[in-house]
Parts: sequence; structure tokens; C-alpha cells
Amino acid sequence: MGQGITLRAVETDKYKRLVAEVFVENRSVNLNMVQEGQAVVYRQYIKGCPESKDSLLQGENTAKQQRLAFWSQANPVMPWDFRHKAAQRATSVPTQGQQQNNCDPAYPDFCIPKNSPDLNCRDITQRRFRVLPPDPHGFDRDGDGIGCER
Repeated sequence: MGQGITLRAVETDKYKRLVAEVFVENRSVNLNMVQEGQAVVYRQYIKGCPESKDSLLQGENTAKQQRLAFWSQANPVMPWDFRHKAAQRATSVPTQGQQQNNCDPAYPDFCIPKNSPDLNCRDITQRRFRVLPPDPHGFDRDGDGIGCER
């Protein structure tokens, strides 16, 4: 309690989110998570972290060698690859069997696999499609039954 938290901005990503290094009492939360295998180093942002680049990469390598957390998986899928594949799956047209078994019924015109990570309209290619409640991804912002209108 009462610990000081500091953010050091790295950049703003394509979704206009702040990418930052987080420090609690001058200790890097980012580095700690990477060393424990709870996070991976996003290479596209590392250039913005010249002071901690080497320690982040070394911490990730050590966690990988020790097979900690994320790295304990037999074939870990990097987060950016996982999201890219989920977005690709969401754009494929299902067969009738797929529609019934694997696809979220809230989106009857194309297949978004059930239990997909949260997606936004910018993550998929479809526009102006039918949306049925409960709309787990929030594609139908105005509630008119049509997703990704804008």
C-alpha cells in the first residue's frame, strides 16, 4: 500500500492504446512478468525500451530455458500469432456442420469460433452482418441487429 507507480510511455499502438513500461517503486513490472514467463517481449516495441531492452530479452530467454509459465507449453503460440489466427478463423465461411458445432450462433452469416478471444470490428473483414443476442464481441453497438456498420 502506498507504493509509487510510474509509467514510461513507449508508444501508442494502432488501436490508440498506450504501450508503456510499468514500474512499482522503481522495479519494472514488465521485466518481472517476462522473467516469470507470464509475458513475452513484443519485438515491435522493444526499440522504444533502450534502457531495458537487454534485460527484457535476457529475462525472456531465461524463462524460456527454464520452461516457466507460458514457456512450459509444448508448442507455445505467440500472442500476436494467436490473435491473427483467431481473426482469420472468424472470416472463414462455415459448412453447415461447422455452423452447428464450432461457430458462435450470435453471428449466423459467418463463423466466429465459440470462445474466441475478444474481437473488434477492425479484427474481422465482415461488415453489416446479422447479430443475434447475446453478441459476445459487441459488434452491434447500437442494438439494431446489424454488426460492424461503420
